[in-house]
Amino acid sequence: MQFFYTPDTCALASLICLIEAEAPFELCRIDFASEQQKSEAYLRINPKARVPALKVGSEVLTETPAILAYIAQAFPEAALAPSDALAFAQVQAFNSYLCSTLHVAHAHRMRGYRWADDHSAIEAMKAKVPQSVAACYTYIEQAVFEGPFVFGDAFTIADPYLFTIAQWMESDGVDPAGFPKLAAHRDRLRQRPSVVRALQEETT
Repeated sequence: MQFFYTPDTCALASLICLIEAEAPFELCRIDFASEQQKSEAYLRINPKARVPALKVGSEVLTETPAILAYIAQAFPEAALAPSDALAFAQVQAFNSYLCSTLHVAHAHRMRGYRWADDHSAIEAMKAKVPQSVAACYTYIEQAVFEGPFVFGDAFTIADPYLFTIAQWMESDGVDPAGFPKLAAHRDRLRQRPSVVRALQEETT
């Protein structure tokens, strides 16, 4: 397997899970500063020109929830997701929420050009980010998070994904003190060996 990533992106979640699963993989850094994601070579791997991407043989997986689900199912001995179908669907529902709602709200801070061309509209999107992102964290803190991990005592593919996005709280104008459960979760995962290693590998 080859894993394509860029530091300080949601690719970190999948990298953590690959390490947790003790999966054999080659780490392939894509340099956004030089727009390597738009190169012909990378576009043949991922025409979306984004990360992460996981190449498994001749097949390529993109989108974080799909990559996380694949890792969990390809390496069941790592127990990164529940075996019960309904419980697994709940994990997928949470990861889909992170992907489609929280991450998108965050992206309005620096990528408003994806949704509008008008400068004032883009600035309005930026101004809304602290409120829209905080609303997502309020939902997670109050309605979803069980503790000490997202779904209780078991570490799952939901945890590194939440951790990855929660690292951006402060830059999104959100005070972690307002979300004590999530702040404690973030601190706890920073000490986890797979997370420590993933953060180190990102900067290598």
